[in-house]
This record gives sequence, C-alpha cells and structure tokens, in this order.
Amino acid sequence: MQEKRYQQVADAVAAQIDAGVYGPGERLPSLRRLSAQHRVSISTVVQSYRLLEDRGLLIPRPQSGHFVRLKPARVPLSPGRTAPDPEPTQVTLSHLAMDVLRANESPGVVPLGTAMPYDGFPGVRLLQRTLASELRRAGPRALHNEPPPGLYDLRVQIARRASDAGYAVAPEEIVVTTGCQEALILSLRAVSQPGDIIAIESPAFYGTLQAIESLNLKALEIPTDPVTGIDLAAFETQLARWPVAACILVPSFSNPLGSCMPDSNKQALIALLARHDAMLIEDDIYADLSFDAGRPMAVKAFDRADRVLLCSSFSKTLAPGIRLGWVAAGRRSGTIEHLKFANSGATATWSQLAMARFLDGGGYDRHLRTARAAYRAQRDRTLDHVLEYFPPGTRATCPQGGFLIWVELPPAVEALTLCRRALSAGVSVVPGPLFSPTRRYRNFIRLNCARPVDGTVRDAIRRLARLMTGCERSEQLGGEIAMDFAAQGGGDG
Repeated sequence: MQEKRYQQVADAVAAQIDAGVYGPGERLPSLRRLSAQHRVSISTVVQSYRLLEDRGLLIPRPQSGHFVRLKPARVPLSPGRTAPDPEPTQVTLSHLAMDVLRANESPGVVPLGTAMPYDGFPGVRLLQRTLASELRRAGPRALHNEPPPGLYDLRVQIARRASDAGYAVAPEEIVVTTGCQEALILSLRAVSQPGDIIAIESPAFYGTLQAIESLNLKALEIPTDPVTGIDLAAFETQLARWPVAACILVPSFSNPLGSCMPDSNKQALIALLARHDAMLIEDDIYADLSFDAGRPMAVKAFDRADRVLLCSSFSKTLAPGIRLGWVAAGRRSGTIEHLKFANSGATATWSQLAMARFLDGGGYDRHLRTARAAYRAQRDRTLDHVLEYFPPGTRATCPQGGFLIWVELPPAVEALTLCRRALSAGVSVVPGPLFSPTRRYRNFIRLNCARPVDGTVRDAIRRLARLMTGCERSEQLGGEIAMDFAAQGGGDG
C-alpha cells in the first residue's frame, strides 16, 4: 500500500535524525519551512510531526517549535523480579503513609517522589478555561447534585474512549466516582467481605494498600517482573493455595514499577481467574500515557465473562484536583451505583460538565500528545542524572509509559532514613516500604519524572545522592522515624 504524503515527509525527517543532521535536543525546521521544502501544505506537515511525536522522535514545545527527543546516555540495569512473602498479610501502613506523605508536601521542598502530573501543559490551562466557562454557561445546574451513576454526557465520552483500550461498554454500565481511589474502594466492597484475601502486585501502590486496610481485608503479594508485571505461574500457585476473592492490578504502567503486561499475559490472566473463580479490579489510570503510538489494551478487552471491574480517572493524566474517576462495572453497575450513593452521594456536577466538554472538543487528546512526548523526554533526563550521581550498584526501571521510576539503591542505604534526611535538605522522595504490606523494599525509592528536569531538579537529584552516604539500615521502620516525618510535615498527602 502506498504511503500517504505526510508519512513520506515524516520518513524523510526521521532519516535526517538518524543520519545526525538534527541531533538530540536540536530544533527541527518550522512548519512553514518544512512545508516549502517538501512542497506540501502546513496541515500535512502538522500530521507528519504528530507521527514523529508518536514514534518518540520529537518533542513539541509550545511557542518554541519541535525538537529532537533527547536519549538517555545509557539504559540502567533494572531491578530484578520481586520475591515477596507467600502469606496473606493484614495491612497496617496508614499512619506511616500519612506521616511520610504530609512531610513530602512541605512548603519549599523539591517534590521528586509524589505521583503528581505536571501542571504546566497547555491542556491544563485549557481545562481551567473550560471549567470557568462551563460554570457560567450551565448556571445553577453546575452547582446542583448529579446523582449516581453521574452525568450522562460524561459517561458517553468515557464509553467512546473505551474502544481505544479494546473493550466496549455502554454508558449505563459506567459509574462516575470522586477520583480513582473511590472507584477502587467501591469495587473492593462490591466483590469482597471483611477478612477476604486480595492479591496484589509487589510492590503495589500504597493507595491500594490503604484501601485494603480500610476495609479490613488481607493482602497477598505476588512476585512481579518490573517489565512484564505479575508472575502468572506464581499467581496460579497462590490461587491454588489461598481463597483469593479478587486481585487489584495496574497492568499498564504500574505504580511504582512502570511495568506493562503483554497482551498474551492479559489473555492468560483472564483464563487463570476463570479457573479459580476470582475477580479482577483493573486500575487503568496510567494507560493513556503510553510512549508508543496507541495505548495498551486493557485486560477488560479479553474479558468475556464480566469478571473485570475497570477503574480509572483523569487524576494522573490531566489534573488531580478535578477529582473525576469511574468504574466500568458491567453487570455490577447497580451495586457500584448503590455503594457510591451510600459512600459520598454524588460527584461534583461542575467538573463533570467541564470534563465532558473538554473530551468532546478534543482537548484531552491534544493534551495527551504533548504529555506523552514530554514525559518520555523527562524520563530519559531523570535516568541520566540518576546514573550520573547515584552510587555504584544503583538500578532503576525504564518504563515505557507514565512518569514514575522505581530505584533500587545499594543494600546499605535505608530508604526511610534517606527520605528523612532529604526532607531536611529540601528534597522529597517516597520510600520503598510504603509499597508493601510487609514493609519490604527498604533500599528502594520512587521518583517522579513528570516535572521538567531543569537546574532545580538536577541539583535536587545531586543533593539526594550526596545524602545517601551514612544512610545505613535501621531496624526501625515506624516509631521515631514516622514521628520525625510528621514533625517536618505540612500539607495534604
């Protein structure tokens, strides 16, 4: 099949990049200049640059042009497959988690760890304008309650986007929630009872652990590969041994590993759950931030028995403060709707109206193109600095989506001690023990590469590296360390 003109232009520019005509970080020809060079329209050049952006070759910078993406000097060694305890565990992390997170939000601290998206993208500013205009346009309706399952127009937009992830869902099967955390908790309540066992990745997002703890459930950690996700053979062994009610997984760019489960594993996972009559709560919150063209297929795309509750939100892709999430609940939508009403009544109407309009107008897709390219470049720059400044023996993940990096420090470095010292020096990271109910990963930290890697961030990474000297292991993971975090805290985790 003959290539289209915009593809030919893109291939020509890509060949120049490969040949070194344009090096990493250098500015590419303007739209007008490239249009004249190839005798094509400006719109064709725009399509060409978007294709190169999807391929990961360039980065658009608003009001500055298009630049060749920087590549990391070298790819770091990745941490190995995890090997957690094979016993279900009662989770008791909430106090330590809140102490650490409050401290990480202290004024004047460079936030290298908290999982917040960058708020300086043009799409975020467009959303702010949409919120303001929608408040005026909708009038009193914007301040009224929109009872569960939520605003129909928003549910239609979410249902349309589901096809990008490979599954079909009707608007009537979607329940809008106040963020993804509420979606996870409602889903857990729908498929489990207090005392049940919930299987999780290891390491796992501490918000998931707090949800399990709040519902008096037990967590069963499953060995996990930092590239491909949970070990399905190990999971099957655990399913045969323990009465697992459900599992919570982040199959696409997990927090904190950044792992992405291959499609073949997703299919095998569905078959495994069917054999053991277990449910999956799929946390799909980072999937839209894939660095490759197109987003990964959801596990729900392979589900033919309504065994998957898919939860997501716009908190990590766009803006956390808009507090909009959802559950694609299938036949359990009525149960989730009832639980939502009992839990919080309703989700803010104003933000639902604005988000429906933002999605319908294409603002979200334009934002994602910018964010994906920026996060890929910032991942590379962050890894460059980690490899340059951190001590020998450091390992780090190199995720293909999202904006989180999981770093394994030399065995002698105690992450909680390091985090406490770093806060005193004006730098925050999140320590590994928060990501395990048994407080494993004592020499691991999570880094966020969403923020542009400028001089402030580079200096903070260098400062953090210097502080590692003298952070020997300590047997105390709570108590005085947690109190020290709390004493330095200020803000909302």
